[in-house]
Amino acid sequence: MRKYWNSFTDVIFKTPMATHTVKDDHEKQQQDSHVGSKDENIDRGNWTNKKEYMLSMIGYAVGLGNVWRFPYLAYKNGGGAFLIPYVIMLAVAGIPLFFLESSFGQFCSQGPVNVWRALPIFQGVGVAMVLVSTLVGIYYNVIIAYSLYYMFASFQSPLPWSDCFYWSNSNCSLTPREVCNITPAANWSEPVFAANMTLWENETCPKENIIRIPVQSPSEQYWDLVALQRSSGLDETGPVVWHLALCLLLGWLLIAAALYRGIKSSGKVVYFTATFPYVVLLILLIRGVTLEGARDGIGFYIGSQSNLTKLGEAEVWRDAATQIFYSLSIAWGGVTALSSYNKFHNNVFKDALTVCLTNCGTSVFAGFAIFSILGHMAHVYGKPVSEVAQAGFGLAFIAYPDALSKLPISPLWSILFFFMLLTLGLDSQFAGIEVISTCLQDAFPDTFKSKRSIISVGTCAILFLLGLLCVTQAGIYWVTLMDQFCAGFVLLIAALLELVGVVYFYGGNRFIKDIEMMIGTRSSLFWLWWRACWFFITPAVITVILVWSLLTFRPPSYGTVQYPAWGVALGWCMIAFCLIWIPLVAVWKILCAQGNPWQRMCAVCSPVEGWGPYLEVHRGERYAGGQRYYRKNSLHLPDNVYHISNNFTRL
Repeated sequence: MRKYWNSFTDVIFKTPMATHTVKDDHEKQQQDSHVGSKDENIDRGNWTNKKEYMLSMIGYAVGLGNVWRFPYLAYKNGGGAFLIPYVIMLAVAGIPLFFLESSFGQFCSQGPVNVWRALPIFQGVGVAMVLVSTLVGIYYNVIIAYSLYYMFASFQSPLPWSDCFYWSNSNCSLTPREVCNITPAANWSEPVFAANMTLWENETCPKENIIRIPVQSPSEQYWDLVALQRSSGLDETGPVVWHLALCLLLGWLLIAAALYRGIKSSGKVVYFTATFPYVVLLILLIRGVTLEGARDGIGFYIGSQSNLTKLGEAEVWRDAATQIFYSLSIAWGGVTALSSYNKFHNNVFKDALTVCLTNCGTSVFAGFAIFSILGHMAHVYGKPVSEVAQAGFGLAFIAYPDALSKLPISPLWSILFFFMLLTLGLDSQFAGIEVISTCLQDAFPDTFKSKRSIISVGTCAILFLLGLLCVTQAGIYWVTLMDQFCAGFVLLIAALLELVGVVYFYGGNRFIKDIEMMIGTRSSLFWLWWRACWFFITPAVITVILVWSLLTFRPPSYGTVQYPAWGVALGWCMIAFCLIWIPLVAVWKILCAQGNPWQRMCAVCSPVEGWGPYLEVHRGERYAGGQRYYRKNSLHLPDNVYHISNNFTRL
């Protein structure tokens, strides 16, 4: 245990990293299943080819939010007009952050924790990212379990949520229920139910006297009573819902199998999981536009109902920035982890631009497929599209399944839709678990270097056990709680600190020179935009989103169910658990440094000895010999602290 503890502290609390050289040891490569014979980095391995990296990145960035959140936001915020702030926020926040993170990971070939050997005082930011990915991984796979369950339930005709079957209660109805609130006459009965506005003896109830009785659709009751077996609130945990637990287990088995050999195996899986959703979306779009009412749905989404006056509302811009930020999976650690397996001279700029544009294009494309069928559903029910359009769980597991049940051969469309959700979720989970595996491998390189399968299987097993709470009868409340707190403030704070650390402490100009070591020298005009974003625009955008989110914070709720005070407090504790490592690691680094307080601060605010490209062949003159560099003109230090010993933080 002492050996493992020392290895862990080497990553979190120890500053140096040995300079690595290229080795030609084919026998060693064969022992390490995650390393290929053509890899330039035989310690960590590389992507087999560029396609696998790009598909993995696209699969990571394109997730469930592209299908169940963006279309609703576009409809809600002015339709086609919403694309204006959306594209602007992509340019000033999304692409700059994605480019920064992928460049950071590729330059040093390290995960989200070890990259901060460039700036030890900020290494807690990497720890926070790993913890967020862990917590998100717990509940995100529960959503995959929901998709698996619905996919399996779709193998029957008629679909079980197409009508009020034996599992429903008296509040289930396919049509609205109304009563006529009038004084009964001799030929009236009380109460009087108005079906299609007609009462017996051909009497018609005046519109002002009609009272609508709240009812639930079959798809809504199936979701609550059958799939979730939902309890009354977070206080009532209830037993484990075993069909969801088995689907959760299956989901983790799929992920463990795909990650058995790390990126070497997951890179093969993404050939299918990253491309299949586009096939399904295209099929659904073609089917949707042929349905009656599809024009109305698309019109509400992004067509004739576009409202340019919405651009004057600040909330529209906030929604656009938030959607860009979360849909690109920024500050989760996954972008850094996946790019760390690139070859050093890979064109990271071109890749970042391609992934970001593909992600946003997918969001727009998915909206047409979703709203064309929702328009048909509104036509069947005789309702406006605004009454059937939903976001999140309401869209994926209530509104859209209901719409699909109205189509001919409805089981086929339902199977395709939920299989698409499954593949979208799996891609994102691959990268999330890769974050954990990469950091563990960096922490214990000698122990886990040839045991990648143990890391993957062990991580999946532990997260499966932790996720069982989310498949109890109160599971949906836990999923909603974790989603609102874990995937919110922590990511904004981590992204802001990441920018501040790289640009203002490490040095934005130095970071640009690091990137040019990988992609070649670029003109000052090329870097003008990125400097403007990294130094000023992007930090300002994140700060505004963070402050606004805090000021407009509302306690979480699920439908009409409010969370108890202890549940909200627990959510804030999750945030604190992730963020507390940022000051703790910073303080520890300062305490372990030598010298007076000023010298200690200078030491932890500068790269450690050995920082730079992972392989000696790529270090060049700037990082030759693995010596420690300070930014020119940023610090004025005495000669005796210019080179700092590499053992002053050993426990």
